[in-house]
Amino acid sequence: MRGNQQTEYKTVNQFGTAEIVEKKSRFIASVKPVATEEEALEFIAELKSKYWDARHNVYAYIIGDNHIQRYSDDGEPSGTAGIPVLEIIKKEQLQDVAVVVTRYFGGTLLGAGGLVRAYGKSAKEGLVAADIVTMKLCDSLKINADYTLLGKIQNEIGNAGHIIEEIVYRDDITIFVLVHTGETQRFVETMIDITNDRVNIEKAATKYIAVNEQGKLCSSE
Repeated sequence: MRGNQQTEYKTVNQFGTAEIVEKKSRFIASVKPVATEEEALEFIAELKSKYWDARHNVYAYIIGDNHIQRYSDDGEPSGTAGIPVLEIIKKEQLQDVAVVVTRYFGGTLLGAGGLVRAYGKSAKEGLVAADIVTMKLCDSLKINADYTLLGKIQNEIGNAGHIIEEIVYRDDITIFVLVHTGETQRFVETMIDITNDRVNIEKAATKYIAVNEQGKLCSSE
């Protein structure tokens, strides 16, 4: 967890790979979420070992909200490989991600412009395959209430766009709901208001949740 937490940021949700062919050259993009520069370097070394027989293993990565940025052309003409990959990551406003684009030379020179386009296109497709998500810092709130209030509470949670993690049915109901940290105070006040102060609300945890580009919950950490 970050020392200076962002309320939200974009990254990728999982390992992903994609391949394109340009004039018989194969470009294989491998993408992975990474939390530290050490993890990024380990991933790059792993891919270089896996594709040891490739002509080039170009890479770029951005780590954290302080934006550690590194790239390598790995033998391609300066500015035609690593920078285009890095620029794709930046264009998507991503962080905590490493991209390695492996090239198997097909015998035909692509020229500077062709290389820029091929590396950029490959990186973009790799990022899509890795599932671009927004990580949102949320409070997990534990709500205890009487069964008669369940419908009213669920309706308010749904209308506000918050996420119900779990409902536990015992003598009364316990609802665990994820609320963006910036909206917690207003949510608590609304719950007290609509239930005439007949709820007990505690903060169980604060954590990041992953939401995909369609607004669907992917996972939490």
